[in-house]
Amino acid sequence: MAGAAAEQRRLATVVESWLGRPVLVVGDAMLDEWRFAESDRLCREAPAPVLTLRRRISAAGGAANTAVNVATLGGRALLVAPVGADVAGDELHDCLDRAGVWDRTVSQQHRPTPVKRRMLAGNQILLREDSGDPEDPLDADGVGCLLTALDCATEELKAAAGTAPTLVVCDYGLGALPAPVRAWLVANRDRYPTVALDAHDLADWRGLAPTVVTPSFAEAARLLARAAAGFGAMPVPTRAAASELHLDHPPADPSDGPSELVVGAAPGGAGERPLSTDPPGFGHPPTGSTGSTPRTGRVALSADGRSVTGAGVTVGEGVDRAVLAESRLAELREHTGADVVAVTLDTEGAVVAGADGEPRRSHSVPVPASHAVGAGDAYLAAMTLALAADAPLATAAQLAQLAATITVSDTGTCVCRRDDLLAALGTTPGGAAHPPLVGRDELDAIVADHRRAGRSIVFTNGCFDVLHPGHVRYLEQARTLGDLLVVAVNSDSSVRRLKGPDRPVNPVEDRTALLAALSCVDHVVIFEEDSPAALIETVRPDVYVKGGDYPPEMVPEAPLVRRLGGQVRTLGYVPDRSTSAIIDRIRAQGNASPQPDQAGNGGPPSVGATGTTTAHRMGRTA
Repeated sequence: MAGAAAEQRRLATVVESWLGRPVLVVGDAMLDEWRFAESDRLCREAPAPVLTLRRRISAAGGAANTAVNVATLGGRALLVAPVGADVAGDELHDCLDRAGVWDRTVSQQHRPTPVKRRMLAGNQILLREDSGDPEDPLDADGVGCLLTALDCATEELKAAAGTAPTLVVCDYGLGALPAPVRAWLVANRDRYPTVALDAHDLADWRGLAPTVVTPSFAEAARLLARAAAGFGAMPVPTRAAASELHLDHPPADPSDGPSELVVGAAPGGAGERPLSTDPPGFGHPPTGSTGSTPRTGRVALSADGRSVTGAGVTVGEGVDRAVLAESRLAELREHTGADVVAVTLDTEGAVVAGADGEPRRSHSVPVPASHAVGAGDAYLAAMTLALAADAPLATAAQLAQLAATITVSDTGTCVCRRDDLLAALGTTPGGAAHPPLVGRDELDAIVADHRRAGRSIVFTNGCFDVLHPGHVRYLEQARTLGDLLVVAVNSDSSVRRLKGPDRPVNPVEDRTALLAALSCVDHVVIFEEDSPAALIETVRPDVYVKGGDYPPEMVPEAPLVRRLGGQVRTLGYVPDRSTSAIIDRIRAQGNASPQPDQAGNGGPPSVGATGTTTAHRMGRTA
């Protein structure tokens, strides 16, 4: 790890830098309702379980959950969205207030708040009921109120923060962003230095020129399908031409999705254009397809993010979605006009590319579907905040994936908190990341932070007087035995007691600086005693490592380590690579070719008697 500690500090610095950054979120807000039930019998009327409701929770969903994630990650979030004047709307307001989101939603008397109700038993989602009709449009008064709210919110955030706000657009097709609102956002694009777009149908947003778009694989496929069919294939207009944009769906575009797009499947009729034209790894159509029907021989993607049922998007067997997405990132940037495209792949992570065209892959941890609801909102919020803070794209992608991964540990709508993100980076919330060189008095707290983050700790100690390849190889091997490596270094007085009056050759400041610069070392601490026993008591390492060609039972500290619940490992050394051998060679060369000083005297006196030390004979590299 090229300085795991240094990398974590760099990422934590970005998280600290976005604290208080103003973000305006606009789009489809909804209420997520979770009902947890138990079932121990079937009903007599039908082969269906009888459910007993035990617990009910509600959470912000959609654009509201994105705003909540921005706020909990440390940004200053303001939400503009239509919300019904109903019980669900009241609950949504409460959710926003608890999260610290500036609630500038627009009340709609005759338009209900969209709700997604999930019934679970045994942590398994049994059914979901959606309410809120996407075909119920905003009336003229509603549109006017929404445009006024957008204009006022933009100025309110700018005045409060002293800088222009970031804009996040969440268009999930529920009617909160009709054509007049989309046109206003395009026309006012220059008021927002950073714009993030998450839309089910990206073709509706030509001309917005967003900083980043975060489509799912299915949404990316839908856009490319529309381009292949001739809709939206035109070059993306500049912002100056925004007033000439056609923001509505083409009349011929079916309501259930675009014309068919074949992804790694056998070619069909004339005019079909495969999404992938021989990308690496699958140049020829596969033979057969999982779940195919006799009529089409293709696989329909489902609404879980791998595809959209009925949208005409098909995928052949064995297609790697990440490789496929990487091969079309440039086209997605062209069709969306975005600087950055991040195609999210649910349990498979994401692929991201910017202007340099270099794809970057991030990975996720597979979890039950009930754990991943809203993880994309956390991803979008962290990605947006990082880019708004001028973080490099690779850093923004890392933080976005980490934020999404943190949220999927339990059932419910996903929210990532700043403290949790900093803790995952080994950083004390509200403080700085732990430095490589640490004091003995702070080591206890640092180790406790790492343990709370679930990291296993490897510990070793030594003089490390003249750092050489044997040391480096030994430390690299030690680092592979756990999640982080703590190195304890003997002080100068301790080295003199162990090695003799002519040692150390290098003072402890130099020795620790070199060790802290190694990519495999996370923390370095100095100790004065001849034995590291007191530090072992503090660190309580999962693995204690010493260099040598003798069994672990011969290590003096072994009984203590095992009593504390750790294990002891000894690692071999590199032949002819030891501090004593290097000093011996320097002495030998000095004795063979003494260099006179300006007074005509011989060279410097011998540093001391030659010969290997006990540690060297036992194979220790320190």
